[in-house]
Amino acid sequence: MIITISGAPGTGTSTLARSLSQELKLRWINSGDLFRKIAAEKNISVRDMNRLAEKGPEIDYLIDDAQKVLARDGGIFEGRLSGHLLPADLKVLLKAELRIRAERIAKRESKLIDDAMQETRVREESESRRYKMYYNIDISDFSAYDLVVDSGKFNEANCLAIVLAAVRGSSCQ
Repeated sequence: MIITISGAPGTGTSTLARSLSQELKLRWINSGDLFRKIAAEKNISVRDMNRLAEKGPEIDYLIDDAQKVLARDGGIFEGRLSGHLLPADLKVLLKAELRIRAERIAKRESKLIDDAMQETRVREESESRRYKMYYNIDISDFSAYDLVVDSGKFNEANCLAIVLAAVRGSSCQ
C-alpha cells in the first residue's frame, strides 16, 4: 500500500505521516528530510538550498527518484509533490491558513511568528515557481488528491481519524 501525504509547510504533514505510519505499521519516507539532508551535506541552509534548486531541477529530481525507488515496497510518503509523482492508493493533502501554519512553525523552530510568515511565503513562492517550471504542476490545484483535510480546523487526532476512515473505507487495504 502507498499513501502520500502532501501539504505546505506547517500543515502537519509530518505529524500525520508519523501517526499514520505507526497506526498502519507502514514505513514513513519524508522527502523534506531528504531535502534537508542534502542541504546539510552541502553545508547550506534550507533557504539557500531552495535558491540552489531554482537554478536547475537536479536536486528535485534526486529526491523524486529516491521516492520512486522506495515506493516499490510501499509505505507512507510525505512530500509536497508525492501525490503528483507516485502511483498511490490514497493521496492526501493537508491545508491550513498561513497564519496558523506560521504559528506552528514559529513554535517548532523557536522564532517570531512574523519571521516564520515571511520565510514561509518566500519558501512557498520558490517551490511554486520550481514545481511549475520543472513539472508543470500548479500546487494550488488540489485535483490530484483523493482527500483534502483542513488541519487548521481539525486537531491532530481528528486529522488522523479522517485519513484512517478514508483508508479503511476504500480499496487501499
